[in-house]
Amino acid sequence: MNPPQFKSRKSTAVSARAWVNGRVAVAGVGCTTFGERWRLGPADLLREAAAEALNDAGVDRKDIEAAWIGNYYSTSGVGGASMADALGIHQIPITRVENYCASGMDAFRNACFAIAAGAYDLVLVCGVEKLSDNPATGLPPIIPMDPARMRPSSPGLFALAATRAFHVWGWSEEDLARVAVKNHKNGARHPKAHFRREISMDEAMQAPSISSPLRRFDCCPTSDGASAIVLASAAAAKRLHSPHPGVLVSACETVTATAYPQFDQASTYLGFPATVEAAKRAYRTAGISDPRKEIDFLECHDCFTITELLNMQDLQLCESGTAVDLVKGGLTASDGELPVNPSGGLKSFGHPVGATGCRMIFEVTMQLQGRALGHQVTSAERGLAHTLGGPGAVASVVILELA
Repeated sequence: MNPPQFKSRKSTAVSARAWVNGRVAVAGVGCTTFGERWRLGPADLLREAAAEALNDAGVDRKDIEAAWIGNYYSTSGVGGASMADALGIHQIPITRVENYCASGMDAFRNACFAIAAGAYDLVLVCGVEKLSDNPATGLPPIIPMDPARMRPSSPGLFALAATRAFHVWGWSEEDLARVAVKNHKNGARHPKAHFRREISMDEAMQAPSISSPLRRFDCCPTSDGASAIVLASAAAAKRLHSPHPGVLVSACETVTATAYPQFDQASTYLGFPATVEAAKRAYRTAGISDPRKEIDFLECHDCFTITELLNMQDLQLCESGTAVDLVKGGLTASDGELPVNPSGGLKSFGHPVGATGCRMIFEVTMQLQGRALGHQVTSAERGLAHTLGGPGAVASVVILELA
């Protein structure tokens, strides 16, 4: 008996993803202050962020029909039931999403599809992580599926990318330091950022080495924090009568690649294929043909300074090898032609892993609505948020724009 023939549904899947465009609205956003929140646990952080988002949307927790939570390192104890208990939203479906550093943004993506499919009108998406209780080495240990393979630290893996870029394109430690100085300047003006102070080029260049060529100020902090987003169908959002400008989801894409780029013979280590593909799909869904001209600002994953530079290229915002020129010329400053990480990014705002993706969407929404007091970019109508995990194992891209 011949097996049934499988017919690819790729074209159908593309059109299905396009259903999200214009059908899902960001109704409310909330975010805790990031940092070492010693006195608070994950439940406390969730309550703080969710209360702000619900209040921002003008809805009651009883109005929420479903919820998603992004969390990475808490393999038990931070799931659907924990979120239900923390927020008092029982008797609804709550899904925990774990996808490396993209956990929060992938939770957002799943929620968007649920609304676009017509399953719900009002949902809550949260991301949370509590990292300050971990050992001084930073992130908790990971047990890989293949224990025979070597698992370098995050700084070590991204240091390989920096060394490769130095060799191929002639980049330098000074180029990395400029990114750190820029993001600290932005974060110093954000009331919720982990690091709220500027640094000089000398400080960045003379900081202790973490994993050569990365120095202390090239690395983001491990932080505690949570962020929350209330999503609504476009029709339901209109009924909420928000005093703020409407924000619609134009695209949300997640792409997975290898978890072991250091062993991938096809990898050039000059970028991350998952980001390249996620960006292509997001631009296609949002109807964007020239992202450099059509994206007004972005929040991208700068877990290390080298990552921001590589991401700018992978997101098709500049040619390969030229990202350092944009930073050097001031184009990526908050008052530049293409502001990159006006919040301070992971470098200054902080990186509680599961919360980061939702935090970026919080920031893009606030910027689009003109509510980013003290660090507002000008004339923003469309913004992009991007997370990268693994490194390079998974990437998510979300595009938001004014209604």
